[in-house]
Formats: sequence, structure tokens, C-alpha cells
Amino acid sequence: MSRSHASRFFALADRLEIAYTVDIDEARAAAAAEILTGAKPATDYRAVLDDVEAALLVLPHHLHHPVTLDCLAAGKHVLVEKPMANTEAECLEMIEAAKQADRTLMVAYCMRFHPLVAKMKELLDQKYLGEVFQVSIWTEQHTQFPADHWASSAKTLGGGQLFSHGCHYIDILLWYLGAPLRGFHLGTNYGTPWMEREGTSNVTMEFESGVLGYHFGTWGAKGSRLRYSFHAHCTDGMIEADITGSKLRSIVGGEEKVLLECEPGKHTEGEMAHFLDCLETGQQPLTSPEDSLQGLRVIWRMYEAEEQNRLADLRGLGLVSSPAPA
Repeated sequence: MSRSHASRFFALADRLEIAYTVDIDEARAAAAAEILTGAKPATDYRAVLDDVEAALLVLPHHLHHPVTLDCLAAGKHVLVEKPMANTEAECLEMIEAAKQADRTLMVAYCMRFHPLVAKMKELLDQKYLGEVFQVSIWTEQHTQFPADHWASSAKTLGGGQLFSHGCHYIDILLWYLGAPLRGFHLGTNYGTPWMEREGTSNVTMEFESGVLGYHFGTWGAKGSRLRYSFHAHCTDGMIEADITGSKLRSIVGGEEKVLLECEPGKHTEGEMAHFLDCLETGQQPLTSPEDSLQGLRVIWRMYEAEEQNRLADLRGLGLVSSPAPA
């Protein structure tokens, strides 16, 4: 992932310096260092912590918790990739460690900083096309790992496609629509047999406002038209964030209007700039660990309900002061 992450460092070269690229495989560490001018390769992150102020952790999910704790204990700020950790207890320990160390812990939900996604949030809040009543998100891709890869294992991945990748879009739905009431998840590894748990995922949630949210994600797509696309249906029309095509549109009747265009890509530079702002000002990250934990709680509760063949009660997860489930 170092190549997809490198653009943020080039864009913010006047605000940060990359001191080290670390990987237990020396050749991979060296290859990442070659991408980033001035970076030195290393194979043990603990050996370089004295020389840095902050760390970006792009690791297998089951390593997020122990490495984050080591970095915080050494007095370093941490931007950790999503999902934050594989259990609620690990997440809570990370949150407490950041408080004790008085350091910033931010979770890398980069989609909140994508220009099209952020603008759609702004338009929904402004009621640009009236009241929103349905937000649908599609993410269709082909992602296949070897059978012995950490991402194929439910234990090291933390779940399946929903937990690993869909957590981005559960986070977006909560950010857009507020506190959820109930929902359900249906997943399957049919079509993605390399996955121990689901490789294809469907989520529907009802929110306190009465709005519905939907996410469809698959790692088995051998073809797609929607690819990455957000649709917000409102009382006066629809807003479409075509992430793949890098355009935000309004659609009213048969008339389409381009509201915003941006360069293609993940736009992780916005996420990194926000992280640096938090370090410089002490402000709370938009994608705080507390906020991020709530999205994972939604996923865990839907996983549990799916196993029990029932709807998930999504109240009382810490998002707002909703009553706890009876």
C-alpha cells in the first residue's frame, strides 16, 4: 500500500518529513524508502521511535492494537489505518492509552476527506435538494488474497469484507445520517471462496430521522458499472457522487448537473493534512477513535444479529443519548 499512500507525503512535503519506512521484510522496507525522498528503511519500528514525532500505521488489522500501544507509550502521535482494532476491548484500550499519553490518536477513514464525499455531506446538511430519505453506497471490486494470507482469515482480518472495507461506508452513513435505530447484514463468501467470512456484503439501516441507508460491497466483482458510487435520494432530486468518475452530480427529472469535479484517487492528502492540523492545534480529529468505535459497534451488533437470524437493535451505541436497548 505504500504507493497508494505516498501521494499524501508529496502533497504535504512542506509540513512533514518522512524519517523511516518500516517493514519486517527488509526488501519491502527499502522499496518503500525509495519512493519517499530522505526516508531510511528499517525492520523494527521500536528501534526508530525515538527519532520520530508521529507514526502512520498501515498494518494487518490484528497488529493495529499492539503497535498503537507501543507508539503511544513512547509518546508518539498515531494515525492508524481502519478498522481501528479487531475487538471492542482493544479499541477501548487504545483510546485510554492515547488519553494517558496525551497524544493524538486518529483513525484513517480517508473517505471522509474525499472532496466528493465531503461536498455531498455539505449539500445534504444544506438540504440542497430537499429532505434526504435514502442514501445508497456501492463498492464493487475484485480483491483476492492467497488462502494463507492474513486478509483471508476472519481472525486476523477481524471479520469479512464488511468489517475490513465496509467499515468506511458504515462510518459515512453514520456521519451523513446520524444515529441508527435498527438494521441488518447479509453476507456470503459464495463467489469469493478465498474469504473465510463474507466477501460480499449487504447492509440496510434505519435511522432515528426515518432515513434509510444501504451499503453493498463485494470483493468478487469481475465486472461493474457502478464501481464506487454514492446515491442520495432527496425529496427534490438525487445527488450522485461518482467516486470512480470523480464527479458529483445533481439529477432532477431528466436533467443532470455537474456540481464538482476532482482529480481521481484516494485523496489521502486531505486526511493527512487534518492529522497535522490536530497535532499543531490540539483539536479532536474528525475521525476520532471514539467516533470510529461506534461504527465498529454497529458492525459487531449486525454480525451478531445475522448469526441469530434477527434484526439488529442499533440504539445506545454511544453516538447520541439514545435509550439503551431493553
